[in-house]
Amino acid sequence: MKLSSQIKPISYLKAHAAEIVRTLSGTGEPLIITQNGEAKVVMQGIESYEQTQETMALLKILALGTRQIEEGKVQPAGDVVQRLRDRSKSR
Repeated sequence: MKLSSQIKPISYLKAHAAEIVRTLSGTGEPLIITQNGEAKVVMQGIESYEQTQETMALLKILALGTRQIEEGKVQPAGDVVQRLRDRSKSR
């Protein structure tokens, strides 16, 4: 994705809001809005935003798992399965 084509000044946003909303909904690419020549906000369609949030959640889970492995907070899967079977038999 080439972001340079997705950079617009805030005046463009004010003048073309409806068009921007339609475009963001269809393309999935973000739009960077500048103010006084500096990037200030990123706009994206809701589907793209939701996908970004899901990706971030998965990355956090992976990072947590990696950290737990490094700290030795893991158990062999077979041991866990056996404990669960033993627990269900005793009920």
